[in-house]
Amino acid sequence: MAIGRRKSARQAELWVSTGDLARSPGHPFYERVNRLLAEAGFDTFVEDRCARFYADKIGRPGLPPSVYVRMLLVGYFEGLDSERGIAWRCADSLALRSFLGLTLAEIPADHSTLSRTRRLIDIETHTEIFDFVLKLLAERGLVKAETIGIDATTLEANAAMKSIVRREDGQPYTEFMVGIAKASGIETPTREDLARIDRKRPGKGSNDDWQNPHDPDAQITKMKDGSTHLAHKAEHAVDMETGAVLAVTIQPGATGDTTSVLATLAAVTENIVVLLKDPKVADKISEGALDELVTDKGYHSNDTISTLASLGVRGYLSEPKRGRRRWRGDLATRDAVYANRRRVKGDRGKALMRRRGEYVERPFAHCLESGAMRRVHLRGCENIAKRYLVHVAACNLALLMRTLFGKGTPKGAAGRSGAVAALVAACTRTATAARTLLTQLRHRFTPSFRPAPNLVAA
Repeated sequence: MAIGRRKSARQAELWVSTGDLARSPGHPFYERVNRLLAEAGFDTFVEDRCARFYADKIGRPGLPPSVYVRMLLVGYFEGLDSERGIAWRCADSLALRSFLGLTLAEIPADHSTLSRTRRLIDIETHTEIFDFVLKLLAERGLVKAETIGIDATTLEANAAMKSIVRREDGQPYTEFMVGIAKASGIETPTREDLARIDRKRPGKGSNDDWQNPHDPDAQITKMKDGSTHLAHKAEHAVDMETGAVLAVTIQPGATGDTTSVLATLAAVTENIVVLLKDPKVADKISEGALDELVTDKGYHSNDTISTLASLGVRGYLSEPKRGRRRWRGDLATRDAVYANRRRVKGDRGKALMRRRGEYVERPFAHCLESGAMRRVHLRGCENIAKRYLVHVAACNLALLMRTLFGKGTPKGAAGRSGAVAALVAACTRTATAARTLLTQLRHRFTPSFRPAPNLVAA
């Protein structure tokens, strides 16, 4: 066979038959996801919920809501952080075009259309999409909701610290520091002078005084690695028995844990109430729903523990070292705090704390590290919440796929197929080697039969 060579210049065909176009066999993981969503009636559900946001006759054809949600699911499964990257990846892959239900003649939506569709659909509809996926988990018995674990993390905002301005007059930070330097006697301050003065100035990063004009919801926050950035706060409520994320909230970055936990508890309650209204899943949810709450020591406060006690929720809140407490007649709070301390030090409390590190931290790793959402490319808590709700819904969908088929991501499914192929190849090589060894042993130990010489009588 002669070697093929790439031609330097080719003239494009004027007409191409559809039978000659390149086709993709599809990705087995995405085909299973599509089959699962089709059996649940996902497309009809989303289109009915989003019909009121689309015009009947006027305007250009919009992006179908089912395709919009699938593109955001691709963002989680492929580890893409920006909508621009999602649009490029969907346009580049034939398997993803098949997952979106697009023909070869159709062009996938670009990032501006994806962004426009997100702004068009409200936050309540995105919450209903999250609840739809949560219902799929509940139908398979993956939502018990008896013991809830809550934890939070920070999301780096799409805003720079250098762009912050004063809230009262909109003065930029650099001009503000120049004024301070001139007041201290430096007429023409340099950047080194400004840095030296700013380094020793107390209370310089107060969110009460400064904001970013491009993203007012972002707040100055200390990140997990110790650095300071403008950030938002994502808080998860996780089922401690299965690892399913029951609710998620996006709040300003500097919001304290003792404040944000109330909003997350309210979101969990609403989602559980929605599930209990469905007779198909009501009997699969534990009768003691929202019975226990497990958190770390950042959530421990007198008000939080008193609120949980009034709601009838048994709290397992790690208690920081505060020294000897003085109650000054507040006996109800004292009893609630001491009861929480006894529960945490008990056998069940220790077991729940160990489980919290596994079941509560894992969704953060999936969503933020593997799913590439540690830094957001959107602005405003509502916009980020829309994207993040579908992102966490994809994380729950991955848990369901992992339960049903053993793998929860396309890379994991591809790795499993490669492992199976490698195992088959190894078994084939082992069988061939064993057959060769048996043949050699047979030739070595089997005696050779030779005809005896003719005996001549004397």
